[in-house]
Amino acid sequence: MKKFLTLLLTISMVTTLIISQTACAGKTEKVEKDSYYMDTMCRISIYDMKDMDEEKAESAIDAAFALCAEYESLISVTREGSDIYKINHAKGAPVTCDPRTIEVIKKGIEYGELSDGKFDITIGQVTDLWDFHAEEPELPSASKIKAALAAVDYHQIKIDGNTVTMENPAGEINLGGVGKGYVGDKVAELLQERGVTSAVINLGGNIIAIGDKDGEDFKIGITKPFSERDELIGSMTVKNATVVTSGTYERSFEIDGKTYHHILDVNSGYPVDTDVVSVSLVSGLGRSGDCDAMSTICLILGVKEGVKFIEKVDGVEAVFVDQDGKITKTRGMDTFTEE
Repeated sequence: MKKFLTLLLTISMVTTLIISQTACAGKTEKVEKDSYYMDTMCRISIYDMKDMDEEKAESAIDAAFALCAEYESLISVTREGSDIYKINHAKGAPVTCDPRTIEVIKKGIEYGELSDGKFDITIGQVTDLWDFHAEEPELPSASKIKAALAAVDYHQIKIDGNTVTMENPAGEINLGGVGKGYVGDKVAELLQERGVTSAVINLGGNIIAIGDKDGEDFKIGITKPFSERDELIGSMTVKNATVVTSGTYERSFEIDGKTYHHILDVNSGYPVDTDVVSVSLVSGLGRSGDCDAMSTICLILGVKEGVKFIEKVDGVEAVFVDQDGKITKTRGMDTFTEE
C-alpha cells in the first residue's frame, strides 16, 4: 500500500485531467466531496442543485464512496481478505469470490484477448518487483524478473461460476489496469439511480461526466506531460462521457540517467519501450473500465499502432502525446481543442 505521505504526489501526477470549475454562464452551485480509495484520490462533484437538495446530494456521494470501499475490499491486491488477495495466496487452490470480483476479472481477460496478450492481469508477480514509490528505488535482478515472468499468462485463470482457480500456483492477478475504471462505471450508475443528472466523478484521473452543467458541456483540461505547473496541451468538451488518461510519466524513477516507468512489458518484465508519454481516451457512459484497459494497451502499442487499435473500436476516440510533444488524434476526435 502506498504511504500516505505520497498522497499529494499521487494526486498531482495521476490526476492528469483537470475539471474546469467555471461555467460559461456563470457560477454553478455544487456539492463536492473528496476521499481516498483504490490507492488514489477520488472526488465526486454534483451540480444539479436546482433539482436536488444538499442533503440528498451528500447522501448520494456518501453511497458512492461506500461502493468504492466495497470494491476495494474485493479487488485490492494488498488488503488481506480481499478476493484477489485470497486468489494470489491460494497456491492454486480454488477460491470462491464475490460475483462482482468475477465480473472485473472477466473484463481483464477480455482485454487480454483483445490485445493479443499485451495486456495481462496476471502480471502481479512482475509488478511486485518494481517499487516506483521507494525513496531509493532499485532495479530488480534479471533472475527475479525471469522467475516472475514464468507466472504470467491470463489463460491460467479458470472460472467456474463464482470460483477462481489459478492453474499456475505462482500466478498472481493485479486488476490495476481495469479495476478503477470499472468501479467508476458502477459509481456513475449508482448516482444516476439516485436521481443525479449533473455530476463529475474523478477517480484518480478516470473522469466520468454525467449530463452537462447548466446546459453547457463539461470542459476537461488535459495536462501537459512532465508539466510542473499543470500546463495544458488542450481540452475536451463532453457530456454523458468518460475520459481516461494514462501516461508513462505518472510513476517512474531514474537510475544512471535512464528512466524506468510503470507500464511493464509482459514479455520482458521491464518497462515497455514506447514513444507514447500520454494518451487520453473519450467514450460514452459505461465505458470507463474499457477505456482504462485500452489506455494501457495504447501505451504499450505506441502512437502508430495505438491509433490503429482505437480506430477499430466503436465509440472510442483518443489523443496521443509522444516523446517530442507531438499530438496525434484519431480520425473521429472532434471534441479536443489544442491550447
